[in-house]
Amino acid sequence: MISKFKNLIPILGINFKLSLMMIVIGAFLSACYPSQPENLAGTEVVLGPVSEPTENVAGTAMVEDSVSIPPRIVFWSLEIQQDRVEITNQIIQRFTEKTGIEVDLVLLEENAIDSLMRASYEKRYLPDVVYLPLEFVNSWEEHGILDADAAASIINNLDASTFAPGSLAMVGVKGDQFNSVPSDGWGQLLIYRADIFESLGLEKPDDLNRIRAAAQVLTDAGYIGLIAGTNPNEVYTQQTFEHFALAHGVQIICDNGEIFLNTPEMIAALDYYTELMRDFGPGDSPAAWFEAREQYFAGHAGMIIWSPFILDEMAGLRDDFMPDCLECETDPGYLAEISGIVPAFVAVDGTATQWGAVNYFGITTRAKTDPAVEFVEFMMSEGYLDWLSMAPEGKMPMRYGTSQNPSFFLDQWRKLPIGVDRKLPISEIYNQEILETLVAGSQDFQRWGFIPNSKHRELVGILYSELIIPGLIADIIDGKITPQAAAKNLETQVKQLLLLRE
Repeated sequence: MISKFKNLIPILGINFKLSLMMIVIGAFLSACYPSQPENLAGTEVVLGPVSEPTENVAGTAMVEDSVSIPPRIVFWSLEIQQDRVEITNQIIQRFTEKTGIEVDLVLLEENAIDSLMRASYEKRYLPDVVYLPLEFVNSWEEHGILDADAAASIINNLDASTFAPGSLAMVGVKGDQFNSVPSDGWGQLLIYRADIFESLGLEKPDDLNRIRAAAQVLTDAGYIGLIAGTNPNEVYTQQTFEHFALAHGVQIICDNGEIFLNTPEMIAALDYYTELMRDFGPGDSPAAWFEAREQYFAGHAGMIIWSPFILDEMAGLRDDFMPDCLECETDPGYLAEISGIVPAFVAVDGTATQWGAVNYFGITTRAKTDPAVEFVEFMMSEGYLDWLSMAPEGKMPMRYGTSQNPSFFLDQWRKLPIGVDRKLPISEIYNQEILETLVAGSQDFQRWGFIPNSKHRELVGILYSELIIPGLIADIIDGKITPQAAAKNLETQVKQLLLLRE
């Protein structure tokens, strides 16, 4: 298997004798969270051919005086599951048939894309278009990797008013300029056993006080009150904590751009989350993403924090992750029928907050700009519904419609089938109220640290790559450190890492 990864060396500009080859790598990437390899363990994924550049610059066409060669661009994608690769290739084929522009598809693991992109930039090789998560857009733009002018032209051509406002706000540079184009996303969900809540007389768990109260009653009744991330080695822990931290008013960069980590809000969030997990959650046993799902599916947990990629599995549409609660034996879709969903929490200031993961299309600074722009505009229009159809439950459209029909893509998204071994339209599984709450949350997904023109735009990337917070959470739960000391420790570590990157 290791030898197969040697074929990634051409991405770094070392050897590009692969223009007519199909590269095969072992794939290990989650469709749900960056650290969750659930869909790909043991599978192999085909990469498209990598084009041979001139003068070590990716995407540069080799032009002879007497020969006109059609434009050719390179597209880096994180959608590496085989069925998603097939859909991507179908979209590319339609694009090429329409425009004559060839597209070389290169597949990368999400956990590796940041280091590969930075190394490629140093080698003077960049793809033309890249599909990337929010965590990297600001730092890549700051380092000269992303072309904000090209992204802004696409958004303005497609009409900025057709995009989810929150997805644009997080990548705004200044005025009407944006460093990348919002594609799709998902919001963190609190999912709860509405049947058990009703029998115990519990209120809907939509704010911090009601969540804690419900968790205690559920625990007293013999359930795990709330299960979420506590594993120090998983991004899942970072993501679930951040959902609660936002509700506590935590903002890791203040308005003047300074680091804002050792604060009363951060201390309160760490104290709340660790107490919740220690006393009413998985206790001192580190909970990973798959363990959390297993406990909810088995009927042991009254609440869970998870991504919407769980929605098709709760409905019994995927054989390798079937619910196995007592009621599920006769009705595989039982959990989908009786579970309540809370996308956004009521924060301490009374506003609604929901952590959201958004993915973007970026044009690089060494791209063939015109064909790259044309490709992204195609992906966000004629190819958009096919792109969303890969996993509609976790690919909510960040472009809602067109200037002529502002809700077109949202309306069609509701009709897209979800599932793996069996498929049903999401609207046939979950009622209109749930779908509307999912859509409402997507309009204003929130994340900390995304402040336009901040001088610490590396901060979010550091927190996610170094997993500092998950480690501190585990230490607090184990009694090794207090929330107060953890917040101080967090700020110290981050400042040291920022200095190393300067």
